[in-house]
Amino acid sequence: MPDEKTLDDLFLDTLKDIYYAERQLTKTLPKLAKAAQSAELKAGFEEHLAQTEGHVERLEHIFDLLGKPARGKTCDAILGIIEEGKSAMEDYKGSPALDAALVAAAQAAEHYEITRYGTLKTWADELGMKDAVKLLDATLQEEVETDQKLTKLAMSKVNLKAA
Repeated sequence: MPDEKTLDDLFLDTLKDIYYAERQLTKTLPKLAKAAQSAELKAGFEEHLAQTEGHVERLEHIFDLLGKPARGKTCDAILGIIEEGKSAMEDYKGSPALDAALVAAAQAAEHYEITRYGTLKTWADELGMKDAVKLLDATLQEEVETDQKLTKLAMSKVNLKAA
């Protein structure tokens, strides 16, 4: 009979998933910043890159708390989101709708991260990992804030320019 998987196992697998995703995003955000036409959007991507590097560090700290090596596990979801973003950059390059496409791609990544961090925080709490809860919550709040900034930018400028 195979080993029964526990919430601890699921937590670690999901932690590896988001670690992989965050590391992929540190490679993707500079490309989004370079492609952005709006100075405000470009600055937002650059700011979020610095935040994302901090997210990677927090995740590495959680791996340390668990006594596990910081290793990613291929995250097909983030790879798909990144691929869609690349397609949008190519399809809308030079058009007034490019920044709207970039915001949509970035928000898809943010929403994925929000679900992952919310779930991990809940599981960490249930597993009694108080330090991990604090670290995950800090990142979750930053992801929500970034999503809100993207929405505000889209509604106040980017979508209007695309229309």
